[in-house]
Amino acid sequence: MNEGRKEIVQIVFILVGIIFLVKLFFIQVLDNRYAELADGNAILRQVEYPFRGLIFDRNGKLIVYNSPEYDLEMVVKDVKNFDSLKFCEVFEISKEELQARFKEMKARKEYSPFKPTLFINQLSSVDFARVQDYLDEFPGIYVQARTSRSYEAPALANALGYVSEISKENLARDQSKIYKQGDYVGQSGIESFYEEQLRGKRGVRFKLRNVKGIEKGSFKNGEYDTLSVPGQNLITGIDIDLQQYGEFLMKGKAGSIVAIEPSSGEILSLVSGPSYDPNLLTGRSYSSNFKLISTDTLKPLFNRPLMAQYRPGSIFKIAQAMTALQEKVLTPDTRIRCDRSIINCHGAHSNEDLRGAIANSCNPYFHNVLRRMLNQGISKDTYEDTRIGLAEWNKHIGSFGFGKKLGIDLPNEKEGLVPTPAYYDRAYKSPAWKFSNIYSLAIGEGENLVVPIQMANFAATIANRGYYYTPHLVKAIGEEGKPLPQYAERHYTTIDSAYFIVAVDAMQKVVEEGTGQYRAKLADVIVCGKTGTVQNAPPLFDHSVFIAFAPRDNPKIAISVYVEDAGQGARAAASIASLMIEKYLFGQTKRPHIEKYVLAGNFE
Repeated sequence: MNEGRKEIVQIVFILVGIIFLVKLFFIQVLDNRYAELADGNAILRQVEYPFRGLIFDRNGKLIVYNSPEYDLEMVVKDVKNFDSLKFCEVFEISKEELQARFKEMKARKEYSPFKPTLFINQLSSVDFARVQDYLDEFPGIYVQARTSRSYEAPALANALGYVSEISKENLARDQSKIYKQGDYVGQSGIESFYEEQLRGKRGVRFKLRNVKGIEKGSFKNGEYDTLSVPGQNLITGIDIDLQQYGEFLMKGKAGSIVAIEPSSGEILSLVSGPSYDPNLLTGRSYSSNFKLISTDTLKPLFNRPLMAQYRPGSIFKIAQAMTALQEKVLTPDTRIRCDRSIINCHGAHSNEDLRGAIANSCNPYFHNVLRRMLNQGISKDTYEDTRIGLAEWNKHIGSFGFGKKLGIDLPNEKEGLVPTPAYYDRAYKSPAWKFSNIYSLAIGEGENLVVPIQMANFAATIANRGYYYTPHLVKAIGEEGKPLPQYAERHYTTIDSAYFIVAVDAMQKVVEEGTGQYRAKLADVIVCGKTGTVQNAPPLFDHSVFIAFAPRDNPKIAISVYVEDAGQGARAAASIASLMIEKYLFGQTKRPHIEKYVLAGNFE
């Protein structure tokens, strides 16, 4: 009997031992709450956020820099005798907002009562100075220093973009697992496109605390600390003085200005009107300001140079001329009578050659040119002949960069539209269409759609006599001082370079004696340009359009200007373009009467 009791006692001891072992395994391996509690009592883990890379203009002027700001984090376990009334008074928030912050904090994925969790974010230096003397009255509240973006000038907002906290949706889609809740990320513009280069790398510091929560120095002399790595700086091709001048000229107008250095493809100015002050989308007021800006009926967040799609108007006649020369359906000396019974025209001219037709923007001339290109008699079937001609025309026009994304270093670039035979098959629900159905393409109307960046690039292509570099904002990244490789590659058109001298001659003639002579001509430099007046829905005025480059030889700047609802291209757009060229080449305008005309905004 004693033997039986002995065995029972042994079995009980074994079972108790097994239970303790299982419990110990659960505590030490499966459940990390106790480890967190132990570590939380002794070690405080603090993230060290990196400095985001700075952004400079082409002349070394600072555009975007970092300003200090402060997040308040809470370790719930350390909170004792929390005076909510005092807290609301110090931080100037309501009781309801305080409750909402507690709820939001505990809903965060990374929340633990033993670890620091974001409680109040983005306190400015001024706000932090006001509250820091009170922080020791709130045990469990810790300060996390970080930075936010600041801007030297309230300009270039649509190109720069903005930075804000990564959304839950984007965090869930982050395959790299680099980001954590609370991290800031570029949301648009340069900040988004160059996020990888700008963001840097987080560091971490471990600090020892005693039983009262007082910091006692680094854990193991910083053996486990890692330093943050700052992001790389970016040098852009932007001339910030030119950019500000462009925004000054576009004030109160809708449209865009795009200026490019032809020899490199570097963007000198990228103006979208209307725009906004980039400082509004930083700091604690970001959310309220973003709501106001994003609901503004004038759409200041809409980046017109990349996203607006317009008919090109008469500036497209230069592309038609180059294509016709390549197809050998005319020569520079070909004369065509201005027969206004075919299509309406403007100005006093009659039997022009190709240069004169461009200078006077003759609609009947280019109606005839497109007909010759599309109906070359390759096929006996009229409909099939037009299809063959349009496909060939499309190939040449596409080589200028039309109808596709150029690949600029900004998100949300649109393609525009160069219609193809397949496009018209869908439009007419039949292949039975011909030149008489699509002749409006000849003068840049109809189904043609271009994006302002494409028209500036087109001007740069003519300036280069047949090739372009993909337009880009950033000319140098970090210490290497180079752009991304794709921006150093030349892109050639399908047009023989010899034909471009015709376009250059004609564009010089436009400014010196044609439609652009009254507001685009400059005394000290030869400007080559082309006006365009883009049809608009009545009763609105047409859009005013102008492209140009200068000087004629060894061009330094190519530009496109679109001013919505401003009428003739020779007025608003030509004036703005010539002022921008003058400002860039000479540092100032020598024609204050033209500047006054632009600022007045009366273009009738």
